[in-house]
Amino acid sequence: MANKPDPHLMADMTWPEFDARVKAGAVAFIPTGALEQHGPHLPLGVDHLLPTAIALDIARQVEGMVAPAIPYGYKSYTRSAGGPFFPGSTGLDGATLTAVLRDVIREFVRHGIRRICVLDGNYENLWFLNEGIDLAMRELGETGLKVMCLQHWSFLTPETLARLFPDGYPGIELEHAAVIETSMMMHYYPHLVRTDRIPDNPSVAAPPYDMWPPHRHWVPESGALVSAAAATVEKGRIIAEQYRRDIAAAVRHEFLSAADGVATA
Repeated sequence: MANKPDPHLMADMTWPEFDARVKAGAVAFIPTGALEQHGPHLPLGVDHLLPTAIALDIARQVEGMVAPAIPYGYKSYTRSAGGPFFPGSTGLDGATLTAVLRDVIREFVRHGIRRICVLDGNYENLWFLNEGIDLAMRELGETGLKVMCLQHWSFLTPETLARLFPDGYPGIELEHAAVIETSMMMHYYPHLVRTDRIPDNPSVAAPPYDMWPPHRHWVPESGALVSAAAATVEKGRIIAEQYRRDIAAAVRHEFLSAADGVATA
């Protein structure tokens, strides 16, 4: 028996259902990410799969709706995502990503949406997403549109990081295909994690600058920039619970507060 349509997924809605949610003032979440290597143990789609799952968690709390993800992101960089050396890593020019997000926002506003949360999962995307939002706001003028943009790991608190990394946090730039992403994939998409292939390699040993053409020897053979061996389902649950609490609180504060014209629950 087929699963029922999810009432919070925009792609599952009919147009009358979508129209009703828009007229009710629902927050629209736009997950963004990338298609790129994530080691030998995680799928290419990690960076758009995770923000989609997180956005759905939050949308269920605030009666929002989640748009289909923008699955391509800005180009993979050697020191933060392994670079262009791995089959499957497929990047956009920055201007293309900016234009795609601008166009989606512009169309959503045409439909009547006035509250948008862009929830990103790819380290290199941020400034191109910000530019897309800024251009859309400039073109649209005074519509009452409000847009929030966030990268999910920015919400990790020192307390959560201490639980995830008792021996010290290496920083998000090195956490590509490592403990955070692997643990979250174990939590949200366990069937996509090749647990028998989780790498335990040393950290990438690249200097604090980039080179063109990029150097292949800067990147571990696995594609993971630091060991993922400490990833667990429990750590994924810890992250997901903290995100549900804190990202939902931020969305309520910016979009659903009394100051925004909507009474809080």
